[in-house]
Amino acid sequence: MDIYSKQKIWKLALISFAIIIAFSSLFITNNLVKELKSEEREKIELWADATKHLVSITGEGDYSLAIKVISENKNIPVILVDDCDTILENRNFINYSKLDSFLISVGMIKEKKITNSYLRKELKLIKEKGDSPIKINILGDIQWIYYKDSALLSRLRYYPIYQLSFIGVFMFIAYFTFSASRKSEQNQVWAGMAKETAHQIATPLSSLIAWIELLKQKEDVSNIVSEMRNDINRLETITDRFSKIGSKAELKSENIVKLVTKSIKYLKARMPVNIAFSINSPDKEILVPISKILFEWVIENLVKNAVDSMKGKGKIDIQINEQLEKVIINITDNGSGIDRGMTQSIFKPGFTSKKRGWGLGLSLSKRIVEEYHKGRIFVMQSVKNIGTTFTIELPKDK
Repeated sequence: MDIYSKQKIWKLALISFAIIIAFSSLFITNNLVKELKSEEREKIELWADATKHLVSITGEGDYSLAIKVISENKNIPVILVDDCDTILENRNFINYSKLDSFLISVGMIKEKKITNSYLRKELKLIKEKGDSPIKINILGDIQWIYYKDSALLSRLRYYPIYQLSFIGVFMFIAYFTFSASRKSEQNQVWAGMAKETAHQIATPLSSLIAWIELLKQKEDVSNIVSEMRNDINRLETITDRFSKIGSKAELKSENIVKLVTKSIKYLKARMPVNIAFSINSPDKEILVPISKILFEWVIENLVKNAVDSMKGKGKIDIQINEQLEKVIINITDNGSGIDRGMTQSIFKPGFTSKKRGWGLGLSLSKRIVEEYHKGRIFVMQSVKNIGTTFTIELPKDK
């Protein structure tokens, strides 16, 4: 199992854990809300009994208990109406904002009077909510008590949303910070690896150049010198490629049709004879700001991957299409294809399906296209045992 498969398992495990926490929080809070709502209902029923008892007391009866029960309701909004829906009494309704409450507390404004129209609006909202009122019979006079949730219960309903929102924001910030840190570390690794590779290649390269100069002084070694010169040119290209990784690439306006055609021609001569190449492109110049050496590397990596997937036998089709602001290059093979779940992972450093290899080719290609050329590279489509199409999008020269 490779590192990216393990990462997916960890991601699924963390998502599952987060979902469990979310549902647990909602379940516990929902049960708590139900319990508090039931307690508030009991308090209002007790308040109704106290009101009924207070009205029914005659003479010098004991009012203290009923008055105490009624006065202790300081947080549940209550409206008492008669059978004709006339508002007889209300309690704990506030018709002003938190700012108004603060200004009242410091004496800057006076308390607002609770208007009948405001109470009517609140009564309508309570009825629409569907909670059944409490019926009381006071000496044959039917009255109804309507109430709504206290401020504490109302806030508690939204507590899981607040909790999950804060956790989500924290996780997003943590993930973003971690990703940025990891990307920065990867960039440093890439740059260090590239520069070290360029340094390592430069040493034998200098030695080869010196040997060529010595061989030129001898007779009948022209063929050897020519072949050595070709190898040196290739080493110079490789050194130039790696030296540009980690530094700002210099983009020059190039004819992308000519560049791709030339790269494919060079690779075709060095690929197995059973690989057939075809190029479909517009019969005109298409100028793109590009680093020639780096982009040739991208084409080389994609073609080599295609050849590997076809096991040395098959067809590679290259299509170049021009749009208003960009150029699209599709490289299609009829190889073994890529699993759908792996189409994103293949561009990550270290990912490889080969027994040998570091898994750096496609990762370097993505870096070159997206970071240096401000384009895109992705798997447009891939079908198992039918083939794969890689797409490169590059902005045109303005």
